[in-house]
Amino acid sequence: MTTLDVSALRTRFRGQVVAPGDAGYDAARRLFYGGLDPRPAVVIRPADAAEVAGVVTLARETGLELSVRCGGHSLVGHSVVDSGIVIDLAGLRAIAVDVEERTVWAQAGLTAGDVTNTVSEHGLAIGFGDTGTVGIGGITTGGGVGFLSRKYGMTIDNVLAAEVVTADGQILQVDAENHPDLFWAIRGGGGNFGVVTRFKYRLHQVPGVVGGMLMLPATPDVVHGFLREAAAAPDELSVIVNVMTAPPMPFIPADLHGQLVALGLVCYAGPADEGEKVLAPIRALAEPLADFVRPITYAEMFPAEEGGGGGEFHPTATARTLFADELSLDTVTRVLNQLETAPAPMRVTQFRPLGGAIARIADDATAYAHRGRPFMVNVAAFLDGPDTRPEREQWVLETAAIAENGDPGAYVNFLGEDGARRAREAYPGATWERLTQVKRQYDPENLFRHNVNIPPAA
Repeated sequence: MTTLDVSALRTRFRGQVVAPGDAGYDAARRLFYGGLDPRPAVVIRPADAAEVAGVVTLARETGLELSVRCGGHSLVGHSVVDSGIVIDLAGLRAIAVDVEERTVWAQAGLTAGDVTNTVSEHGLAIGFGDTGTVGIGGITTGGGVGFLSRKYGMTIDNVLAAEVVTADGQILQVDAENHPDLFWAIRGGGGNFGVVTRFKYRLHQVPGVVGGMLMLPATPDVVHGFLREAAAAPDELSVIVNVMTAPPMPFIPADLHGQLVALGLVCYAGPADEGEKVLAPIRALAEPLADFVRPITYAEMFPAEEGGGGGEFHPTATARTLFADELSLDTVTRVLNQLETAPAPMRVTQFRPLGGAIARIADDATAYAHRGRPFMVNVAAFLDGPDTRPEREQWVLETAAIAENGDPGAYVNFLGEDGARRAREAYPGATWERLTQVKRQYDPENLFRHNVNIPPAA
C-alpha cells in the first residue's frame, strides 16, 4: 500500500481530483441508496479514456482497491470503494448521433435520461431501464431490461461496439470482429473486464409511445390479470407492475395512502390507436385508481427527478431478485397475502413480464443467459433502521420463495447483499465458465473486483 500524494495527482491528471477534506468530497462519495458511508482515499474524474487508463495504472502501482462509478445506483455501493481509488466517469459526457445510420456513440458518464433525451430529438430511441438517473455504463454492462425490451431487446442487444480500458491500461476498440470474447463478456458480465468508456448503440425509430402510470386495485384477480394480459400482448407492450403501499401523492385519494395498490408502468411502442386497443383489457380489469397512460414521447417515460446520489432521498432496503416460469393466481394470491402482513411499512413486489425480443436471442449470444425466462420478480422491504434488517430480510426471503419457480436465476443488476453468493445464478453453466476464461485473459489479477465478481479461471 502507498499513501497517495494528492498534489501530485492533480498535476498528473487534467480531470478533477477530489480527496478527503475537499469541499466536494461528501458529494463525490454519496450514493443513491442509503445505509452506506464509504470514504475513498480519492475520487478521480478522468478527462478522457487515456486518463481512465492512467487511473487504472495508478491503482496497480499503489495496490489500492479500485472501483468504477457511473450513476452511483449500485444496491450495495460497489461503485465507491472505502479507502481506495474511485474512477468517477461523470466527466465523460460526449455524445454523437448519426441519424442516417441510426446509431449513437455515448460516453459512459451519461445517464439513461441524458441519452434518451438527446436521441429523442430525432425521433429515435435506445431502451435502457426505467430510471433516467441510472448511468449507462452500469445498466448496459449488466444487461438493461426496461420499457422497450420486449420490442427491441435488452440494452446489450443494441450495443454495436465499445471502447474498453483493460486492467493493463490498454484502450481497446471492441466489437463482433475485434476482441469478440471481450465484446461478448461486457454485454451482461458487468464491470469485471475493464472500464467501458463509451458505447455505440443501435437506435430505433420511436416517434411516440402510449405510456405512463396506471394504478389499479391490488386484488389477486387484478394483479394476475394484469400480468396475464401483458405477457400475452404484442411485443410493442412492456410493463412493470409494482404491488406496493400507495405513497402519499396528491393524485392518490387520501384513504388509499398506505394501502396496497398495483402501480403499473406501461409503454406501448407503436401507433396510439393500436396501443389503446391493446391496453383496453388491462384497463377493464378494474376501475383505475389513477390513469396517466396517454400518447407521449418516449423521453417522457423518464420524468425529471433528483439525480444519482445528489438528491435528498436515499432509501435503505433489503431486496431479492429472481425469475419465475409461471405466476399462477394462487402464487399471486400468496404474494399479496405476504405484502398485506409485511413488517415493513414500505414494501414492494415488482413483476416484469419478459419474452418478446428478449427471448428470440440465444442464451449464449451475450453474457445474459436467461433469455427464455418469462417473468422477472423483485421483492424489497425498506428499513427503518439497522435493527429492522433481520426481520425485513426474513420477510423478503419468504416472499421470494413463494414467487420463485423454475431454475434458480438472478439478474445481475438487481443483486444486492447476496451478490457474491448468487453470482453463479446470474451466470449459469457454460456462461460462467466462459466468463472466467475471458476474465483470465483481460484481468488475471482481478483488479476489477468491486462488482458481482467473476474470478479469473485458474
